[in-house]
Amino acid sequence: MGMMMMTKKWCIVLFSFFLPLIAFSQKKDFGIWYGVSAEHKLAKKLEIDLSTDIRTFNNASKIEEAFIEGGLTYNFSKHLGIAGSYRLTENLENNNSYYFQHKVFLDFKGTLPLGKFNFTGRLRLQTRIKTYIKDENDNFPDYTGRIKIKATYKTPTFPIDPYIYVESFCPMFSDKSGTIGKNRFAAGMDLRIIKRHSVELEYIFQRDYQPHLSDINIISIDYNIKF
Repeated sequence: MGMMMMTKKWCIVLFSFFLPLIAFSQKKDFGIWYGVSAEHKLAKKLEIDLSTDIRTFNNASKIEEAFIEGGLTYNFSKHLGIAGSYRLTENLENNNSYYFQHKVFLDFKGTLPLGKFNFTGRLRLQTRIKTYIKDENDNFPDYTGRIKIKATYKTPTFPIDPYIYVESFCPMFSDKSGTIGKNRFAAGMDLRIIKRHSVELEYIFQRDYQPHLSDINIISIDYNIKF
């Protein structure tokens, strides 16, 4: 009965969370993201992680990008950490061909446990270098600041941890600085299968403001391993 009540409460929260977004959605698309990630503890405060991902769009009929990423995380304490990572992406460009992009991330992370909830925040500084040169600006890296806030409901006696998060992308060091380029609103669950293995299932509503207003609804499926 307790689990049923908790599920009902979360359904109400998620419905209230996404209803305004769905109601005012403009141009709509649908995509599916498929990912696999692995995390390994190198030392008491140092972790290494690797991941790969395929992301589709156009009603999940075309691959928009595929990437592989690796990084290191150093945890100052249980609640504060810093991370750096590199991502090699093959991205579909305007000429309908795929080109490599290089992305470098620097993350500052914080965690705040409150009862059965776990709140996390991440400030990410992102640098992107393109190999598809359409105009003069593409010869130079672009920079984005990303802020992500996530709330997770921890259920130690049940193998599912539901969560919601919001993430904003803000261009930096350009004439678009001070504006929001993209927002993501997501709800999902982390399903623990066996020890150190889990699957994340989530729904993401993404609104792009640049170069024009467009929306996409995304189903994301990730298989995670810790060893």
